[in-house]
Amino acid sequence: MEHTSLNDTDTSYHFNVMRRAIDLIDGAEDTLSLDALAAEMGMSPAHFQRIFSRWVGVSPKRFQQYLTLGHAKTLLADRFTTLETAHASGLSGSGRLHDLFLRWEAMSPGDYAKGGAGLTIYWGWFDSPFGRSLIMGTDKGICGLGFSAEMGEEWAMQDLVRRWPNATFVEDAARLRPWVLAAFRAKDAGPDPAPLYLIGAPFQIKVWEALLQVPSGHVTTYSEIAGSIGNPRAVRAVGTAVGRNPVSWLIPCHRALRKSGALGGYHWGLPVKRALLAYESARAEA
Repeated sequence: MEHTSLNDTDTSYHFNVMRRAIDLIDGAEDTLSLDALAAEMGMSPAHFQRIFSRWVGVSPKRFQQYLTLGHAKTLLADRFTTLETAHASGLSGSGRLHDLFLRWEAMSPGDYAKGGAGLTIYWGWFDSPFGRSLIMGTDKGICGLGFSAEMGEEWAMQDLVRRWPNATFVEDAARLRPWVLAAFRAKDAGPDPAPLYLIGAPFQIKVWEALLQVPSGHVTTYSEIAGSIGNPRAVRAVGTAVGRNPVSWLIPCHRALRKSGALGGYHWGLPVKRALLAYESARAEA
């Protein structure tokens, strides 16, 4: 099975370094020093610091603060987004930030009810800044994005395929590559934004639209999303719809937290959610 790199930098290698470092940080009782982390990675402190800081934008010491379990509470206190306010001020993802590299449209409810019948979905594996990513897309845009870091490639493939059981699936990474470059904002991406094609039930699509309002480096809550779509009591249903988001990271379901500050669930594994939040927090500060 072919794996396509997003650009000529070794992003997959850097991500693997990051994953190993995150695992070490998670398993440590206390903050690890730069020397200790570098030694565990088999690198000199200077080389490890350089790779780490290039990928994240901050030092390993600072990044460890973002990875702590309590960081979600800090995000809710300091970077909580009220979706109505964000949209009105133009700070929202769909209002300004996401539109720089994404455009989207949704499948009609009638077509969704057909389970993908008559639809051709192209797919391919790509090395991304967050590890192996399975990308799927129709003629209209990217409709699926999953990560294999926690569950494995076979599980990720089966998970996305079964969402549209009547579709025809064709491996064609070359066809998807320009969209994927734009979506991950790779350095050799073209000027056109990456198109998204949202395939879901009407309620799910409403929730996914709300997620697109949350800027990078910020978070919201499931209850806030429920209120923003005019159904404040539907917190549990919102949580289910967030979990059913087929286009992870681009539709930023990782930015939805519980009001208590708990991370909540994440379809592709909580370690991935923590890494995404930490990465965005670090980049926002940097």
